Amino acid sequence: MSPTAQPGKTDIWQVGRPESGWRLRMYTVIFEADTRAGHAFDLTLIVLILASVGVVVLDSMASVHAKYGDVLHVLEWGFTILFTLEYIARLACVRKPMRYARSFFGIIDLLAILPTYLAFLVPGLHAMVDIRILRLLRILRLFKLTEYVAEFGGLYRAVAAARRKIIVFLGFVLMLVLVMGTLMYVVEGPEHGYTSIPVGMYWAITTLTTVGFGDITPQTDAGRWIASMMMLIGWGTLAVPTGIVGAEYAAQRVRREPTTRSCHECLSEGHSPSANFCRDCGAKLPPYQTEN
Repeated sequence: MSPTAQPGKTDIWQVGRPESGWRLRMYTVIFEADTRAGHAFDLTLIVLILASVGVVVLDSMASVHAKYGDVLHVLEWGFTILFTLEYIARLACVRKPMRYARSFFGIIDLLAILPTYLAFLVPGLHAMVDIRILRLLRILRLFKLTEYVAEFGGLYRAVAAARRKIIVFLGFVLMLVLVMGTLMYVVEGPEHGYTSIPVGMYWAITTLTTVGFGDITPQTDAGRWIASMMMLIGWGTLAVPTGIVGAEYAAQRVRREPTTRSCHECLSEGHSPSANFCRDCGAKLPPYQTEN
């Protein structure tokens, strides 16, 4: 990923933005969310994705399929045709269509439509239609919308900056689980279900995380005291990762105006609407488009 690429976006530096003509206009609508047409396209797409997933879910219910199977079949083909046209449009408007086809979202786009055609051509493969649920992953495409990209990018940077603290914290938790699990194995013993140290560690994890399945519980007074200590420790321990990431997030948060605006020379993205030159290569940026 390029240094300026933001999580959740299609890698523009890989697929290539056209420089002019109808392909650039189509590219701006499909891949960039800063224009009125781009917002409308993304919102329409999310509605279609959710509706198509709803059809898949309903079709999996025997009672609904028996009553409305034909209607759902027609809807499924309608969504498949629409997503096929969208897939073709994405390949047509980028400079490197094969790179897009091999990208994560390109593969997801293909998997979203391929099973329906395979089920039609080879009836024995009808069960593969269940792979259509992968359409739900296409919802990740909408992270390129400004408000989502900014927050997700900030969270990603906060987690990355706090990774050493998180690793140290997880090491402490692992030692605590090992010690307390071993202690419960010694105190309770196999006769109360603690047949090995790993079983004791399993109990320690479920207790520390406040899950408490109840499939294995202490029976002795000493075991109950240990369990009580684990519950109190777990109550405070769960807040530590949230505090670490939250502190880093607050420290790194910088107010800016993230966009999907791209440089035509180096294809870096995320430039401010008021910028005149690329911050990476210095090339003059095209006028910022706010509507189509």
